[in-house]
Amino acid sequence: MQAPPFKLATAPSPDGRSNYHPLADLCCARSDKVTQAQIEAPREVPRRARLIDLDPIFHCSVIGTCLSTAELRKLVPRLTGLDRERASDLDIHHAAVQLAGEGGPGAKALNKALEARFESTLKQYNSVKTDIELRDLWRLALKNGEVPAAYWAVMTHHHTTRELRQLAFGDVHMLSHLVGAANRADIRRLVALEQENSELKAKIERQQLRLSEMSSERDAQRRQYDEQISQLGKLAERQARESTVQDADLASEVATLRATLAARDELLARHTSRRDAAELRALQEHDAVQVLQARLDRAQELIDTMQAESNAVEKTLSQSLSQSFGQSSAQLSSPLEGGTASDGSMNGGSLDLLRDRRIVYVGGRPSSNATLKLLVESAGGHLTVHDGGVEDRKGLLAAALPRADMVIFPVDCIDHDSAATLKRVCTRHQVPYYPVRTASVATFVALIGRLKSNTSAGTSTHPPSRFCLRHG
Repeated sequence: MQAPPFKLATAPSPDGRSNYHPLADLCCARSDKVTQAQIEAPREVPRRARLIDLDPIFHCSVIGTCLSTAELRKLVPRLTGLDRERASDLDIHHAAVQLAGEGGPGAKALNKALEARFESTLKQYNSVKTDIELRDLWRLALKNGEVPAAYWAVMTHHHTTRELRQLAFGDVHMLSHLVGAANRADIRRLVALEQENSELKAKIERQQLRLSEMSSERDAQRRQYDEQISQLGKLAERQARESTVQDADLASEVATLRATLAARDELLARHTSRRDAAELRALQEHDAVQVLQARLDRAQELIDTMQAESNAVEKTLSQSLSQSFGQSSAQLSSPLEGGTASDGSMNGGSLDLLRDRRIVYVGGRPSSNATLKLLVESAGGHLTVHDGGVEDRKGLLAAALPRADMVIFPVDCIDHDSAATLKRVCTRHQVPYYPVRTASVATFVALIGRLKSNTSAGTSTHPPSRFCLRHG
């Protein structure tokens, strides 16, 4: 007998037999009625094999793959004592496997059912002359999903080798595992398809309702035209009865009215198409207007911001120049006191908020950072610049933050990691931080002006932070 791809586990029987199977009633176990000739050597048959000629280890896969449960439920109860209604699918399957292994009328009936079901496929496989062609046909059928017919044809073909039977048996065995694993994905896809189907049905119903309304309007217009034609026809008939002389004129008038009706239908169709095209263009133009309006709003907001920054710089520069001019006049009039006002030349205006304040500026550009440092120091403050960790060590930033009065960083010249770390450390040490739009001097001056305005109005310069130290 051909060796199966796997062996059943054996255990010593209660009476000492070494080949005792504790699961002897399962379908994959050998039947007790298998002959000794079937066990000792495989049958060599010049014709196509029957079900009884196959190794009993293949009966389970052949019956389970090639015959459906409904077919077995019709056939097996006639050959056994099973109840057609009460027997489970597993009982029916086990009984069919046992009939195939015993031979006799049951195996012949199963073989006949298989032959009748796959008659066309068997005719196709009968033209194969070599096991290589047979293997190629099996692989093609496995790829196309035509497994039941091809499996029966390959297992019973007279050119099938032992290795080809074992290959087909292993492919069917693994296919059963793949089918079980794919069911869950199929269920998810089915749910998604059902939802999409319901949405499409609703859309189709709305479209059908709209088409029905349009059809009703068209039918109403057609009925109106038909009534007019009918009235004109009746008038023509009445006039024809009164005078046969006017028959030709009435006929021409009816023809003219019908032509007019056709022209009106054509005009109505043309206006309908033009209306649809106009509605489509209106929608497209409305979308374009929305996009342009959004761009205009963003541009206007940017212009307002830059205007505010420009005004803040002009105001600060004007006040600084005024104070510088006043201090220069004071130095000319009082030379003995000229050296005492040099450090406050730019303390006027909004920059007086920076006096005696320690400010940490993180990020920015080297050119603007040097100007900012000079501006803060001229106002009597102290500015510490840190690039966020590009060249400066991040440990210096953590050491400088607790002693700072405020922290400022431009959002366009700092990486996200440094910004997040900066906010977390400032919140921990209760140091107010202010993100600005750009790294320009105008943005810095505008921020100081807003902070001074808020301080003068009595409002808080920094809202309470909603940053959580545990969750971020």
